[in-house]
Amino acid sequence: MENTIVKKNIGNGKILTGKVVATKMKDTITVSISSYTKHPKYGKFMKRDKKFLVHSPNNVHIVGETIDIVETRPISKNKHFKVLEK
Repeated sequence: MENTIVKKNIGNGKILTGKVVATKMKDTITVSISSYTKHPKYGKFMKRDKKFLVHSPNNVHIVGETIDIVETRPISKNKHFKVLEK
């Protein structure tokens, strides 16, 4: 049994919650998503982190801020999420 990192679905896109870890690119931020997963053989729970490149117009978010991101069409080669505005 695996603990999922999906918060909820909007249409076809997933909504995830994560922490901003870098804002060094133009209109792009790096968001780290943490989850706990159970090892399939040994049963130990492990913390897993995954980083996503997220489209953020004007880079209004700062490092350490917790934000929601939503899956969208591919914006570039590695960027397929955007910031969910509240």
